[in-house]
Amino acid sequence: MNPESHNWATSLPGLHDQAWKRLGRGVADRRAAGRHPTLVTVDASGRPQARTVVLRAADRTDACLRIYTDRHSDKVKEVQANPVAGVHFWDSAAHLQIRLQGDVSVLSGESVRAVWGRLPDHARDCYGRDPAPGNVLDDALAYRKWPEPDAFAVLEIRLQEMDILHLGRDHRRARFERSDGWAGRWVVP
Repeated sequence: MNPESHNWATSLPGLHDQAWKRLGRGVADRRAAGRHPTLVTVDASGRPQARTVVLRAADRTDACLRIYTDRHSDKVKEVQANPVAGVHFWDSAAHLQIRLQGDVSVLSGESVRAVWGRLPDHARDCYGRDPAPGNVLDDALAYRKWPEPDAFAVLEIRLQEMDILHLGRDHRRARFERSDGWAGRWVVP
């Protein structure tokens, strides 16, 4: 796709709409660039921790994203201690970088039981391990896994800011904030 044909990048509403379209496509299409964003949290030492995750929901109306995880993972501990996160997407076909910041809630137990019930069997195997994720092993495969409903959690990220950069012939960057109703403003790329 020719980046010069990206007319959506010439207006704040167009850029914002395109970002949400790309996020929605990431949820629906496992081959889409938005499917595997980078989630960034802060550990107990104050250091950033980045990891690739799978985007499971992108709700534009509530400006929320959802990511599934094992509730024993380091990222859960990190957001429980410091409930903020960054999410980064790069869509090379659109020449579009989307950086998001938000407040994170960890949903588990009964509040996610219906989500667990809709997961295919092979996906359930990702939630439940002994020892827990992040523990040191003597051998790469010296752990057991099994479907454990109580290990399943959902990170719900309530977006506060979107920073969207389009790298066309003329680079365009805009920042959108929940606090101003997502009106947006242009910023220097």
